[in-house]
Amino acid sequence: MSFEFPLLSLIIWLPIVFGIAVFATGNDTNAQLARWISLIGSTLGFLVAIPLYSGFDITTSSMQFVENYVWFERFNVNYHLGVDGISMPLILLNCLITPIVVVAGWEVIKQRVSQYMGAFLVMSGIVNGVFSSLDAILFYVFWEASLIPMFLIIGIWGGPNRVYAAIKFFLYTLLGSLLMLIAFIYLYKTSEGSFSIEDYHKLSIPLTPQIFLFIAFLLAFAVKVPMWPVHTWLPDAHVEAPTGGSVVLAAILLKLGGYGFLRFSLPIVPDASLYLADMMIALSLIAVVYIGLIALMQADMKKLIAYSSVAHMGFVTLGFFLMNAYGIEGAMVQMISHGFISGAMFLCVGVLYDRLHSRQIADYGGVVNKMPVFAAFFMLFAMANAGLPGTSGFVGEFMVIMSAVQINFWYAFLAATTLIFGAAYTLWMYKRVVFGAVANSAVEGLQDISKREFILLAILAFFVLWIGIYPFPLVEVMHSTIDHLLIHLSTSKL
Repeated sequence: MSFEFPLLSLIIWLPIVFGIAVFATGNDTNAQLARWISLIGSTLGFLVAIPLYSGFDITTSSMQFVENYVWFERFNVNYHLGVDGISMPLILLNCLITPIVVVAGWEVIKQRVSQYMGAFLVMSGIVNGVFSSLDAILFYVFWEASLIPMFLIIGIWGGPNRVYAAIKFFLYTLLGSLLMLIAFIYLYKTSEGSFSIEDYHKLSIPLTPQIFLFIAFLLAFAVKVPMWPVHTWLPDAHVEAPTGGSVVLAAILLKLGGYGFLRFSLPIVPDASLYLADMMIALSLIAVVYIGLIALMQADMKKLIAYSSVAHMGFVTLGFFLMNAYGIEGAMVQMISHGFISGAMFLCVGVLYDRLHSRQIADYGGVVNKMPVFAAFFMLFAMANAGLPGTSGFVGEFMVIMSAVQINFWYAFLAATTLIFGAAYTLWMYKRVVFGAVANSAVEGLQDISKREFILLAILAFFVLWIGIYPFPLVEVMHSTIDHLLIHLSTSKL
């Protein structure tokens, strides 16, 4: 479906232009101006994305809102954009999280305010570019560019070990991405000079080259998800990142890896995906079980939630490689749900850290006595993180477990342990931090959340409950696209 108005270009470039305008406000004497420009830009970025949903045709698997212009004619590189039922919900998630992050840093960030706010706006536009690119080189440019703002956010506004964490994050993700570029060059040769991702979906490639291509894609996407055993950069990055950085990292950037599997690995190398599915399922189950146990041992709230993210994203890759409708749709719901829940959990930790400047669970206790409204929100998000029915955390996990039962009972059994481990580490943290008598004089001096913090947590609570109670509006937009992908996989020679 072609679209006359360049809506996707607007969704990509409007936040970037506003981000540059924020940078132009200069030093901290204009900090308030930078904040307001950031809020206006991020809010407009969300508003212009709404027509993606309202104008989306759920009956077709074809790309919609398509834009296609020649970029580098000699190499057949095009500025080619479009969205389907997989990419559109992720763009909306990104556009919603950005204004939340801007408001979350409103009073907390006091130095280099314009650079901080501008980095998030630029990153929002770049990530929208990743999700809507239909040209491999354009995708690669946006993919690599997304590293730069997060590298700066961690490296400048992070904690004591921020430089180490930022460099580790950058090197892990960059090295994986270089192999993806090699895969694109091979596909360019195989397709006789095309960088169109849609052309790659039509290629018939022998199994052995498919396996090499799959491994190249795997190393790029597994680091982003992140899958076990290439997950070790994530806890360091989360612990050192400022609250806004942790929210975007968990809610948005981890989804780039999951999106890559659906856009490249499954449709371009279907034979290799089926051939190596058992390996991918094994790696996913290790993440669900083993990383869940590691989360139980954490004394730092941010590190616990970071390991929780690895375990929950293990559900995503598990759902993809079960290769049936319940599995892939459940994994997509889990990606969106995790964006809201993990973002909310990191915001809650940020609320406490802003007051006490500690993330250690042992430094808290009895918070409910001083912050009852905050404790209620934190309870909802903790329950959602544990997969409580009625919250978004349950829907995706239940669909993936149902899918796993159809394939192998033991896959479902191991996957379901996340409901036990998730409840154990999340509720253990919540009990130690929130319940009991007031633990010390620092907790005694706490004040409940402000109106600004209340609004942010209420927005996230609304989406966590909405998806948990009525996930149909989310599932229906992806149904045709995922059905088409499964039909494509069913034609595999294996």
